[in-house]
Amino acid sequence: MPADSQERKRLADKLYERYAKPLEAEHWGKYVAISPQGHTILGPTLLDVAQRARALFGPGSFLFRIGTKTVGRWR
Repeated sequence: MPADSQERKRLADKLYERYAKPLEAEHWGKYVAISPQGHTILGPTLLDVAQRARALFGPGSFLFRIGTKTVGRWR
């Protein structure tokens, strides 16, 4: 894995632990976008959250399904 990819994974893990993990009890299975600055958007569908994150935060947010280790980055 290239260094840039490893750094993105570390950042994604850090953001999930800090901002998404506390949401697990009440929002398991929902989607959350987290900007590198820690701003979040929560919603029921990946498309909805991704579109709102792009509009509000611009590119570079991380997308997670709460309670799973699935991760993506919206460019």
